[in-house]
Amino acid sequence: MRALNLITLLLVIVGGLNWLLVGLADFDLVAALFGGQDTTLATIVYVLVGLSALWQLVPFFKAMSVGEPRAEANIGTHR
Repeated sequence: MRALNLITLLLVIVGGLNWLLVGLADFDLVAALFGGQDTTLATIVYVLVGLSALWQLVPFFKAMSVGEPRAEANIGTHR
């Protein structure tokens, strides 16, 4: 499960960076790498990013159900 969480998190980050490029520079990196938005490979990447975002909702809601996420709860406690 940990590997799947890391892979999906990475894909969500890739998707977010792609949207940043689209917003700032009107440049779709996924489309540029895979030959256009309508290619099969680009479509697969877009779908995987979307599915990854859905998957990442699970740990998000688990963290929210117990209060603050552990990462935020531990800020300032490391030396």
